[in-house]
Amino acid sequence: MKPAELDLSMARRALDGVVVVDELDDDAIAERYARVVWNVVTEPGDGVAGMLVDALGAAPALAVVAGGSAVAPVEGMSAREFAEGRKRWTPRLRSVEVDDALALARARGVRLVFPEDPEWPQQVDDLGPHAPLVLWVRGTTSALASLTPSVAVVGARAATSYGEHVAAELAAESAGSGIPVVSGAAYGIDAAAHRAALAVGGTTVALLAGGADRPYPAGNGRLIDRIAETGAVVSEVPCGGAPTKWRFLQRNRVIAALADATVVVEAGWRSGSLNTASHARALGRPTGAVPGPVTSAASAGCHRMLREFDARCITSADDVRELIGLDSATGARRSGPGAGGARTDDASRVIDALSARVWRATEDVARRSGMTPQQVEALLGIMLLEERIEHGERGWRLRFATS
Repeated sequence: MKPAELDLSMARRALDGVVVVDELDDDAIAERYARVVWNVVTEPGDGVAGMLVDALGAAPALAVVAGGSAVAPVEGMSAREFAEGRKRWTPRLRSVEVDDALALARARGVRLVFPEDPEWPQQVDDLGPHAPLVLWVRGTTSALASLTPSVAVVGARAATSYGEHVAAELAAESAGSGIPVVSGAAYGIDAAAHRAALAVGGTTVALLAGGADRPYPAGNGRLIDRIAETGAVVSEVPCGGAPTKWRFLQRNRVIAALADATVVVEAGWRSGSLNTASHARALGRPTGAVPGPVTSAASAGCHRMLREFDARCITSADDVRELIGLDSATGARRSGPGAGGARTDDASRVIDALSARVWRATEDVARRSGMTPQQVEALLGIMLLEERIEHGERGWRLRFATS
């Protein structure tokens, strides 16, 4: 493949059936196809690729990689980082792998969601250059845009009956009250949380470490199919991709980013669920842990979170609602300290409509926020003076934190 010589007709045909191509102009087709290429040639969370795509756009970034320059094209990126990235990506830069992934997606009814789409969950942009390049979704893509507020319920695969019971109670009461439940579709706590949310007719979203076209673990295949029927099965790994240890760890950061808070129900001392909680803390999301018997190794990680990492003690769905900034009685957002930073003023609506990764025009921000362009322009000007956002030729975006 020669990215600089992208065949737009070929790209449009390849995306057809996975993306609504009739609504897209040539520039949008080129950018989306290039994002799929980047998605195929990189592993999840590749920050060097993320920096290139954020700064240049997906299609121009591919052209730079195909060129012969040894100079890093992005400020803050070293020549060594760029060279090592190119060595990682080039062996995978084959159009057949991209086309195979898209063909599998069409066959399995998997759709692609991009940062420019209204269904894109903007909260994952908090991951900065490590955010997903695209999301492969089987099920209801609009479910991704309804995950605020939401809670991630995660825990041990080798769960006890106590852990599964508590996870089901928390998930059922949360989902039943309109709070979507996010988890990883694994055995044990994850599966108990998904099943409980489905049982009460709530929304649940599963994040897979492999392609969205292949249920994993296979023993949860029927459960994953049921999740796709009413919610969404999501992956940042292209269709056909196998789950690996690295992809599981990287998958956890997306679970943490999608949800307003992460609750660990059961976890051993070194459980992967603690990795999810760690990502949540790094993102400034609140974390909670369910206490268990002091003699249970399955709860050692939860007790560690409570003791060492300032996690909140979770014993009921009321605690979950409080954790994500909802009033336990009314379900409404609380204001002031402890409300998870939630605000309901016009500035907050504009911030919610912006992205840290994607430039957005004033009209797009107005549409997403439900405000008039004139109102949005006034607020954007104030935020620019406050250095909360930045402005460029392609529009507006949130400013990355520097510390």
